[in-house]
Amino acid sequence: MTVDDPSDTGLLAPGWTGSPAASATSDTAYLRALLDAESALTRAQAALGLAPTEAATAVTTAADADRFDVRSLAERSRAGGNPVIPLVADLTKEVGEEYGPYVHRGATSQDIMDTATMLVASRTLDLVLTDLTRTAQALARLAAAHRDTAMPGRTLTQHAVPTTFGLKAAGWRSLVLDARDRVGAVRDTLPVQLGGAAGTLAAFTAYGAEHALALPDAYARELGLTAPQLPWHTLRTPTADLAGCLAFAAGALGKVAADVLVLGRTEIVEVSEGSGGGSSAMPHKANPVRSTLIAAAARRAPQLAAVLYGSLVAEDERPAGAWHAEWEPLRELLRLVGGAARDAVELAEGLRVHPDVMREHLDLTHGLLVSERLSAELAPLLGRTRAKELLTEVAQGTYAEGRPLAELLAEEPELKDLDLSTLTDPARYTGSAGALTDRALERR
Repeated sequence: MTVDDPSDTGLLAPGWTGSPAASATSDTAYLRALLDAESALTRAQAALGLAPTEAATAVTTAADADRFDVRSLAERSRAGGNPVIPLVADLTKEVGEEYGPYVHRGATSQDIMDTATMLVASRTLDLVLTDLTRTAQALARLAAAHRDTAMPGRTLTQHAVPTTFGLKAAGWRSLVLDARDRVGAVRDTLPVQLGGAAGTLAAFTAYGAEHALALPDAYARELGLTAPQLPWHTLRTPTADLAGCLAFAAGALGKVAADVLVLGRTEIVEVSEGSGGGSSAMPHKANPVRSTLIAAAARRAPQLAAVLYGSLVAEDERPAGAWHAEWEPLRELLRLVGGAARDAVELAEGLRVHPDVMREHLDLTHGLLVSERLSAELAPLLGRTRAKELLTEVAQGTYAEGRPLAELLAEEPELKDLDLSTLTDPARYTGSAGALTDRALERR
């Protein structure tokens, strides 16, 4: 038995289902945005004397999403290729004979569809920005708390030189703030669309030539969006900007997730998620679900963004196919990033750090992690060539015998006056990690 449900429940999308972004991008939310776009257009015309005030009131009252059948609109959209055409018919009927003619007057379907899409994007980005800010705050707390918590730095999967978890968390935060800034900049510039059939405002000019150029500004004020310099039916900068900031945000959060996934492996476990997920087959497991879902979003986002970038190639004054190709990828991007941002808050606020394990791992190579430091310290004392030869010898001894580097170096007479325990302690060779963390945390 199946349930006749027109909504996308997210059964196969645990990354965004149940998130605020899911509600903000639902079919009902899109319908609401379409109706908001239509009613705002009538109000803008009324504000400029192009329509009666009573018409604006009537259209705004009738533009109630609860009065319209989403499934019916979806099915009837096939006839004209977009949902605006059947919606205008239904809204006009709902408004009634007297003021029905003022519904959609002078506009083309793309005006309303693009404007509604910008509304949906704007409302979703507001949610994303809130979550990115919360994530950055949680990461700042982690960075400050672990400013001097030493851990192995890894390059090409291998231990390199020591770093600190504070610096790592500060780096994550920097990326999240970069994402916040990009998303915020795009959010603040999302425009209405208004150009009429071919982007000339011709129909609006016919209704009142002296007000046609002022209408986009009035329209933007009604909706809290910006007024574009030109109609952008085939000038798709707004959707390309959305593609860029959303793909970047997914990647920035994906970097955090990727590190947590590596550092949380059973044989590493330097960090762990606050509350891992279960397994259907293995009761002992606490899977890093938040990181996994964020990583999945980060893998999908670039391909979705590529579709939006491809739609920049839009022919003529209104395109066939390029515009239509944007709708689903853009909504999916908004959902993916909204879900990832929601999960990132939970990940960052609940992340558990295990300094004792990090310390154990610093000692895995018996001091070889600081060979770079020893090269610099021993060269003035022994000469560069002799220092390199000695370090190569003791490194081989460390690998072969499992003895600490400091113990082997102590057997060399020319090094008897050095404090080898300090020189070979990885926790004492973190460079300017603390100062870099402090610098990063100055950013607001």
